[in-house]
Amino acid sequence: MRLHHRSGETVHLGYCTNVHPAEDLHGILRQLDTYAVPVRERLGEPVLGIGLWLAHRVASALASDPGAARRLRAELTARGLEVVTLNGFPYEGFHQPVVKHAVYRPDWSSPHRLHYTGDLAHVLALLLPDDVAEGTISALPFGWNHGWTREHHYLAHRHLDLLDHELTDILQRTGRTIRIAFEPEPGCVIETTGQAVHHLSGLDPDHFGLCLDICHLAVAFEDPEAAVAELDRAGIGVLKAQVSCALHTGTPADPATRRALAAFDEPRYLHQTRQAGRPQGGTDDLPEALAGPTALSGGSPWRTHFHIPVHADPAPPLASTRPVLQRALAALLGGERARTRHLDVETYTWSVLPEPPRTSADLVEGIAAELDWTRRELARLGLTASPSLQRRRP
Repeated sequence: MRLHHRSGETVHLGYCTNVHPAEDLHGILRQLDTYAVPVRERLGEPVLGIGLWLAHRVASALASDPGAARRLRAELTARGLEVVTLNGFPYEGFHQPVVKHAVYRPDWSSPHRLHYTGDLAHVLALLLPDDVAEGTISALPFGWNHGWTREHHYLAHRHLDLLDHELTDILQRTGRTIRIAFEPEPGCVIETTGQAVHHLSGLDPDHFGLCLDICHLAVAFEDPEAAVAELDRAGIGVLKAQVSCALHTGTPADPATRRALAAFDEPRYLHQTRQAGRPQGGTDDLPEALAGPTALSGGSPWRTHFHIPVHADPAPPLASTRPVLQRALAALLGGERARTRHLDVETYTWSVLPEPPRTSADLVEGIAAELDWTRRELARLGLTASPSLQRRRP
């Protein structure tokens, strides 16, 4: 959906389809019919934005066949859906039984990451609506930190130089600007705002910037206002923000709290856990925080990288980092200018919650509730329905 900021800028709000497992075009369209269209209808929106996730094989196929990409755009339009941003973080297999560290491979030292992101850029230039000139792709923050060497760093920057030229070529041929938004995440080469400033300052700002995942920001115990101000000072654009919440554990020494937190220990995704006072320490996964030689102390609060629905609190004694999300949205969009124009609700973990949705209708209801909460929060900050879409309402 499109919203109007007081500056006159259009802000795009949608949800990320990496919550759905399809990795081929037929499956993608089927899941859009099952989920995205009913979500749009439930919200009463004439057009719903989706942050499309395309695994590398379907991205390659669409990039090599522009006609197929245009047909996909026509299918989206027919469903009242539009795409201004892609999720280019997971390469493939994002819904395998075990993902964990595999989501960080291939990293930016590999030509496979370069080719995948280039394919996504070519596809996005064809999927953008006629009246939108800029698209974004959220991307892996270089790679997993452990084992990252100078050679990896050199190769990553070499690949980014090549991608920079490719993005310039896309702009010259299509008139569309495609920008790559690196997404800091706990445990990665770029984990914090300071690391983002260090690693991104030398890149072409016309093509590269930041994707601010607010769950990740909260897990790192970063202050959202300070983070946005630091990025402003460094001239690094927040090209995209992912609307997301983490788990907050205020009393981790309490046995009942630890039992409640253990219910979120599941085998598919990595759930990095950080402790107040040592935000770049912590553990790579939740079981390591709870027990064993790397177990965290219970003397200060914990936050865990588990994307929980933004509109709903977990059962006590656990809590959500929704207050961090509210402050981040205010820092990005509550002022006289929009510091980002692309927002994606990204709760990809619905299927691994302790009590997951039982039916497709339940998931539709949950995604719609997240978008409605975000829409209302943005209205509280002064954003309104886009005038162009108001005219299109029946």
